[in-house]
Formats: sequence, structure tokens, C-alpha cells
Amino acid sequence: METTGAVRRRTAERMRDALERLVTERDVWVSTAHPHHGPHQVPLWFLWDGRAVWMCTSAISVTARNAREEPRVRLALPDTSDVVLLQGEAECFADQEVPEDAAEAFADKFGWDPREEEDSFLYIRVAPRTVRAWRGEPELRGRVIMRDGTWLEQQSSAV
Repeated sequence: METTGAVRRRTAERMRDALERLVTERDVWVSTAHPHHGPHQVPLWFLWDGRAVWMCTSAISVTARNAREEPRVRLALPDTSDVVLLQGEAECFADQEVPEDAAEAFADKFGWDPREEEDSFLYIRVAPRTVRAWRGEPELRGRVIMRDGTWLEQQSSAV
């Protein structure tokens, strides 16, 4: 995605662009926090299933510990000139308890199946409650494109 300078996109355009990136990108910055250990941020591979982001990390990682203890998380796609931020609550699944369709889709996208590893992994599902998207200062106003889990401007390609 390229920045459009001072051109301000409508909500439907921001939504379309954000959804396209959620489908095509492979990395997301995951921000978690622990009441005693503070904030933690790490990039992880992710899969967008049309409703939620799926990630996978070692079952003993700081991210796994934090998501289990405090499920509120923030996710950010890695482009500061085309910002997409998601906020929601993490749902955690042990690698042998993850829904089959999600695990298969994750393995298909990355060519790696954590369920086949010797070590334990944790799948983390985040259905966004809020999504913000903007390209530069002209788009700061109106940057919220999802609120309370509902896209603000529905369109057929959003599903």
C-alpha cells in the first residue's frame, strides 16, 4: 500500500484496504501486558479468518503467559504510513485443542504446523472489538472503522 498524501479515504475505502492487508500480510505486532511484569510486544505470524486474527506462540512464552492472565490485547500491522490497529480480547487454545479448521488454515498459510512440534504451542484468537486505520494526519479524524465488534460501514467485501 502506498500513502495517498493528503487524499482522505472514506470509511468504506479504509475498511476495504484494512481487510485486504489482514488477508495478505503475514506479521502482526502483538502487545500484551501482565499486572506484575508490565507490557510486552512481539511480532508474530498471523492468519485472518474473516472474523478474527489467529496467531501461535510457544506455550511458555511471555505472550502466552500474558494473554492467559490479561486477555486484552492490541495488534498492529507493521507499516507506520498505513496504520491498522486492532484491539480485542485473546482467546487461548492449546495446540491439541485448537479448532481443526483454524489450525489447518494456519498451517496452509505458513507451511508449518505447530501441532506437529515436540514443544507445546498456544494458539491465540483475537476477534477485534475496535479497528483503527489511517494514512497520515488527514485521516486521523474518522480513523475508527470498527466499534464494539461492528464495522462502521458494511460492504459486501467485508465478510
